Amino acid sequence: MAKGRVSIVVEHCKSCGFCVEFCPTHVLALSSAFNSKGYHPPHVVHPEKCSGCDLCGMYCPDFAIFATKVTGAKEGDK
Repeated sequence: MAKGRVSIVVEHCKSCGFCVEFCPTHVLALSSAFNSKGYHPPHVVHPEKCSGCDLCGMYCPDFAIFATKVTGAKEGDK
């Protein structure tokens, strides 16, 4: 199960590729689709590998992506 979740604001992306390059768990890849500005935004290819470290968000110059930690339900919780 993933420990984090990536959120992408597709229309803010300018396809610099920093998020893909610096992701330590290789969660992202640049899409073949275009946003409205003609750029290829990233998409999540391995969501189960996301650690929620937010390096993608820290390196993004356009604030187009961020990762958050996911807290799971504990045993016995309903």
